[in-house]
Amino acid sequence: MNEAIPTLLDNTAALDIPAVLLDYQKNWIGLRSPLKVAEKSRRIGLTWAEAADNVLVAAASREAKGQTVYYLGYNQDMTVEYIQACAMWARAFNYAASEIEEGIWPDEDPDKHIKTYTIAFPSGFRIVALTSRPSNLRGRQGVVVIDEAAFHQDLKELLKAALALLIWGGEVHVISTHDGTDNPFNELIEEIRAGKRKGLLFRCTFKEAVADGLYRRVCMRKGIPWTAEEEAGWVQDVYDFYGDAAEEELDCVPSQGGGAYLSLALLEQRASRDVPVLRLAYPQGYETIAEHLRLADSLSWCERELLPLLEALPREARSFYGMDFGRSGDLSVIVPLLQEQDLRRRQPFQVELRNVPFKQQEQILFYLVDRLPGFLGGKNDARGNGQAIAEAAAVKYGHTRIEQVMLSEGWYRDNMPPFKAALEDGTLYDLPADKDTLDDYRALKVIKGVPRVPDSRTTEKTGGKRHGDAAVAGVLAYAASRSPAAPIEYTPAPPRGDRWAAGHDDQPGAWHGAW
Repeated sequence: MNEAIPTLLDNTAALDIPAVLLDYQKNWIGLRSPLKVAEKSRRIGLTWAEAADNVLVAAASREAKGQTVYYLGYNQDMTVEYIQACAMWARAFNYAASEIEEGIWPDEDPDKHIKTYTIAFPSGFRIVALTSRPSNLRGRQGVVVIDEAAFHQDLKELLKAALALLIWGGEVHVISTHDGTDNPFNELIEEIRAGKRKGLLFRCTFKEAVADGLYRRVCMRKGIPWTAEEEAGWVQDVYDFYGDAAEEELDCVPSQGGGAYLSLALLEQRASRDVPVLRLAYPQGYETIAEHLRLADSLSWCERELLPLLEALPREARSFYGMDFGRSGDLSVIVPLLQEQDLRRRQPFQVELRNVPFKQQEQILFYLVDRLPGFLGGKNDARGNGQAIAEAAAVKYGHTRIEQVMLSEGWYRDNMPPFKAALEDGTLYDLPADKDTLDDYRALKVIKGVPRVPDSRTTEKTGGKRHGDAAVAGVLAYAASRSPAAPIEYTPAPPRGDRWAAGHDDQPGAWHGAW
């Protein structure tokens, strides 16, 4: 049934009239999941598009998967606006429907009642719009739309009641602008991003809506010509009206952030004194020494410091790594990660390189990865000069196993919640019990609603500067473990000496006996 929506909404193309819904509105309708959540800007018409979808669902027969739709707004004005939009869409789709009916549902409190607005369809299904959370949503069946969810009095309890409808094939659509990082709406989004809760996410900022034609639609409605200059001025005016609240109201960035993303108690709980940190630092001017001497120097360090740790790793484990790159100002940090039989990930050791020339960093990384057991994948920081080592690793180990990551706000938004969730539930453990390392993790801040490394730097015990380097490498390593390449299975041939000892016919000893 819903596959017909684009055709229904785009059938004006032959008349040289723009499609009724803009691309982001159609994308929201086309997102199919039992639970879907939209974080959005103010006044971009997403609820209006949702009403179109709701009419199609309620007007469809049971055989076409029609259902009753329950809409929950947090005040009466938005509820009336929604039900009027549904009535408009029913007329536009030429569906027979009753007029809007006002009704009353009883509440748990006998002194209170809940006002409702209903549109009934010949299919037997209805659209029921409510002005507040009804306790008797429990036991109902259909699609639940929770609009401006962040502003409902008790969203957690409302979600509990709504999600019960999924058991018998219902759907829950959650739509809202943000109202702070600690709001249950933002927590719901973080849970989905972290993989703690099933569901699909949708995001549309004001500027993205404008790019899809929002201002052009405003001009069409007002009957005024569109120009790029007028659009830019209109957008600036909107942002000026919202002032300091623009990030939250228009850019989908929850406010009240800025604190440390990971608590010290959590980090100390997951840290282990048995995880060593190997540090290699060279003095200024070291890069002027002949390259073959420098490579011999770092090879000696690898065999002395790295090799004993690598040989002690369990050979049946699967392994990954993350590398944050730095040359002269910041550190390069390599974090190997092991996934053992119980699927938990642990860090066996950590490598920190300060003022180490590029070719030696590549040599050390390759020495380490070549000896990791069951190596499946790694992620390299590929910003700036790090791109050279990231590319070399991808060439050596394959582009399917090595990802060259351009760290961005979007990357942090998608990958930090799963990392934090893994620390919280113990899926990830054995971080180094090392002050500088924990300082790196504590440096992660919530900036504009996204946990990431800020621009400021910290100072380690030796006086060197750090920029959350271990934390970035750790998050890269964990991200690599969440998207591994397929393992390469093989049976190695026995060493030649072993074959001779076994008495095979092709052994020199066997021929000697024949003589």
